Amino acid sequence: MQPRMIAEHEFHALIDKRSQRLLSLVVYTAQRATTEEVLMRPLLGELLSQAMQLEELLDRYDARNNCRWCSFRSINAAIKQFSDVSYELLHIKHALPAYQLLPIERNFLQATNDTLEFSGGILRRAAEQMLRHAEILGLKIPKTDVQEDLVSEQLPPGRLPRNCGARRRETVDEMVALLATAFLNLAAESKDVRMAAIAKPEEYSCFLTDAVREEGLRSLELRFHNLQSQYDTYVAGTQVEREDGDLLVLRGHISVVFHLLKTGTLFAHYYERHANRKPCQFAALAEPLVETERLVECLMQYSILFTGLYITCAEQLCREMLKRYAEVGTVDVPIPRYRGFHVRPSTLISKLALHYGSEMVMKLGDECYDARMPLELFRANEKINAEKRRWMSMEIVQRQLVFEGDAGDDFYAKVRSVVLELGGTGKVIMYEQPLQFPEEPARRDGTLLERVIAEVTRLLALGKIDVDSAINVTFEGDTRVLADIQLLAEAGYGEDKFGNNIPLPEKLKYLRR
Repeated sequence: MQPRMIAEHEFHALIDKRSQRLLSLVVYTAQRATTEEVLMRPLLGELLSQAMQLEELLDRYDARNNCRWCSFRSINAAIKQFSDVSYELLHIKHALPAYQLLPIERNFLQATNDTLEFSGGILRRAAEQMLRHAEILGLKIPKTDVQEDLVSEQLPPGRLPRNCGARRRETVDEMVALLATAFLNLAAESKDVRMAAIAKPEEYSCFLTDAVREEGLRSLELRFHNLQSQYDTYVAGTQVEREDGDLLVLRGHISVVFHLLKTGTLFAHYYERHANRKPCQFAALAEPLVETERLVECLMQYSILFTGLYITCAEQLCREMLKRYAEVGTVDVPIPRYRGFHVRPSTLISKLALHYGSEMVMKLGDECYDARMPLELFRANEKINAEKRRWMSMEIVQRQLVFEGDAGDDFYAKVRSVVLELGGTGKVIMYEQPLQFPEEPARRDGTLLERVIAEVTRLLALGKIDVDSAINVTFEGDTRVLADIQLLAEAGYGEDKFGNNIPLPEKLKYLRR
């Protein structure tokens, strides 16, 4: 069935009635002499609420696709969007003294004021254009009945004393470690946004179609919001928070990044949805409502830039907090069966350690390796392979697999027989059958035993054979990381003894992303 078409006079009467409160606020806004008079949270909150309600009504009747009403709907969307972003910017401005933010090489307060001037200016122009369009549409323009004392904001200085009793929670230390870890994970996952933060203006167009899109920013915004909620639920008001000043610093950075991302999401939404779309009657307006270049500048040089700066400067704070709050332990696990710590297992261990953000050390004998860095773990193979070579040499000697009287026999045939004998122990794995040898032997001088050992160890170095050795390593660090390393080791570090990829346990699926 085709939907019923509403008559123009019927729709006009509905909008005329339902828009009166918003138009009253718009009249008040248009009459303000300065942008500063518009930037009051009570007024912005009322504008946002009324514009949101009117937008839902206009969309209910598909006004955005109607030539008579699409321009009015577009202006209403601008009022909704920029009253929202202005409210967020004012929140940031007023909350700055309480955020306890770490120093950066930019004037954040000045940048916030400049962005507020931009968004407030759009609201004033949008108010003027909405009144002009209301006249074109024949809507009744009300005399403003807005009481100035209800939409202005005079804030006396100071704060109330913190005299509530501190809450005691036994799990605060663990939750702080989780929050610091989650912040570091979000820092890693926002690398594209942080790259955009240092982009040059000529590179903006690339980021606006990729890293700095509304969808991605909104997802990141919600995750920082969840982080703030977790802090307020489990840490805020506790004795631990009062004793550790870094906690409020962390909370400030979580919160400011959340609100900056919200402004970025709103700017990106307007850029993608409205900036380049011209409604049917838009040409009748005196000037474009929003200057696209300035909108992009606010998105990139305010929302994205300061998001990147405040995430970056809080990373070291989180690492320091993990040292204090993470429970430290050790775990012994076997080395990867296939070629030790080669690329795949080393990368998985590194990703695992970085996921939690805490320090993790791997110990092998008297050597220590930074488990967060794959290249460090590769180094351990030198020691592992030396142990494998030593084992094979001892086996060849102790099992008397080589006699000097065999010197006249085919040398490579002798090497093959030695490898097959070692394979019978169940500890030597052959990855190539039949074995292929280089044209020249590894060693021409020395005894037959020395030459065979040299050839067998070269096969090991070339990866044609391997030793399934019972070598264990010890990991030391955050017990949460250790639990996942234990799980990873039990799963063969993601591969079987022949190096084939195998599924990871469900808990470790994040390592495959």
